[in-house]
Amino acid sequence: QVQLVESGGGLVHPGGSLRLSCAASGFTLDDSAIGWFRQAPGKEREGVSCISSSDGSTHYADSVKGRFTISRDNAKHTVYLQMNSLKPEDTAVYYCAADPGSPMIQTMCTSGFPAGQYNYWGQGTQVTVSS
Repeated sequence: QVQLVESGGGLVHPGGSLRLSCAASGFTLDDSAIGWFRQAPGKEREGVSCISSSDGSTHYADSVKGRFTISRDNAKHTVYLQMNSLKPEDTAVYYCAADPGSPMIQTMCTSGFPAGQYNYWGQGTQVTVSS
């Protein structure tokens, strides 16, 4: 069965760092584009970052550029989001999502972060940035 399981969230002081992991199973991660989204209380879900298959091109929301880095390890079936210089505004539930695409064909993602592109979603992990 298809599964995406996020982990690595927690409580951190402003300026601190966290590394989120998204463990994938039940589909071919190599051919998939992966996106990270977040949703803060009372706000709509927003795209944070994504990584394309094959060439590994990445995109970031303006609010996290220079602070967050997305990466993937296909052998470990895992996608990561390294978050540095965290701010209180980063507090949210973070979700990973997958667009499985087609076998042996590059699957692209865009900075528009259209939620409809992604077929599979994890349950989320809480990130809280507070002093």
